Amino acid sequence: MSDPKQKLTGQQVADAGLDDWRLVLGTLRARFTTDDFASAARLNQRVGEAAEAANHHPDLDLRWGRLDVAVSSHDVGGITSRDVDLARQVSALAAEEGARADTASLQAVELAIDTAHAGRIGPFWAAVLGGEFAGDDVTDQAGDVPALWFQDTDEHEEPRQRFHLDVWVPPEQVQPRIDAALAAGGSLVSDAEAPSFWVLADADGNKACLCTWQDRG
Repeated sequence: MSDPKQKLTGQQVADAGLDDWRLVLGTLRARFTTDDFASAARLNQRVGEAAEAANHHPDLDLRWGRLDVAVSSHDVGGITSRDVDLARQVSALAAEEGARADTASLQAVELAIDTAHAGRIGPFWAAVLGGEFAGDDVTDQAGDVPALWFQDTDEHEEPRQRFHLDVWVPPEQVQPRIDAALAAGGSLVSDAEAPSFWVLADADGNKACLCTWQDRG
C-alpha cells in the first residue's frame, strides 16, 4: 500500500482500519459532526491546510455543525495510499477538535437508465446535465449532480417512464443546454410551460425537464 500511484482494492481500503471512513461509490467519505458552525468551520480550515501541505485535495462540504470530507485519486480513478494517509490525518484533526464521526449517514446517489444504446443517448444526457460522457456514464466534475450510469440491457419497447430528472439551471443557460441536447440526438418534447420548464427526451424517449425560477410566482 506504499505506492502512491497504485489503486487499492475495496478490501485493502477496508483493511486499512479507517474507522471514521467508508468507501462509497468509489470515493472515501467521512462525516464529522460538531456542536456549532464555528467548530465545523475551524475543522474545515485545518483540513484545508493539511491538504495543501500534502498537495492532495479532498472535497469539503461545510454545513452547520457538520463537515463532510471525500477523497479519491483522480489520476488513477480510485483510492490510493495518498487517500488513506490523508484520511488518517483528517481523523486526527477531527479528534483534536472534538468532532464526532457519523458513518451511519454516509451515502451517495447514482442514477441509472436501462438502455441498449448508451453510446446513442449518453451525449444527450451529458448535454442536459452539463457533464461529460465516458462510455457508460455521465459525470459532473464539479460534483453538483449525481452520476448517471447506463445499465446495459436487451433491446425493448419504450416503457412508460415513471420518473424523470428536473435539472434546475439559471435562465440564461436553458437555450445553450437545449441546443447541445438537440445536437446530441435529443428532441424538444414540449415548451408549453416555458419559461418555467422545457421537456426534452433522448433518442430512447427518456425525458428530462430543464427548469428555472421564472413564472413561478
